[in-house]
Amino acid sequence: MSKITFVITDDAIFMRTLLRKIIEQSDEYEVVGEASNGHEAIAAAKKYQPDILTLDITMPEMDGIQAVKEILKVSPKTRIIMVSAMGQQSMVIEAIKQGAKDFVVKPFDKSRVYQSIRNVLAMDK
Repeated sequence: MSKITFVITDDAIFMRTLLRKIIEQSDEYEVVGEASNGHEAIAAAKKYQPDILTLDITMPEMDGIQAVKEILKVSPKTRIIMVSAMGQQSMVIEAIKQGAKDFVVKPFDKSRVYQSIRNVLAMDK
């Protein structure tokens, strides 16, 4: 069975590293790319066609909400999980309206990250 592939998008390298460590604790998951803003996330989605892409809401140049539709244009089967700080509920709702499938809140809770991954994998592509 092939691994579930991920692209992690966050402007903070610390957060990308933290999320990568959580994801890669599972033998079934593989992080194939990283991005630090929406433009890079779109390019990574196009290049890797990941199963799941995590997308921070607040980033320089192009934020996560702006990037959702563009990512789904270049990689329509990719499921997007938004990453938000506390108090960004309205932005999370907007991102879901744009096509994101779920969200996790910083600081990361490992069990919540895995639950979100299971949630989006259970959805139809």
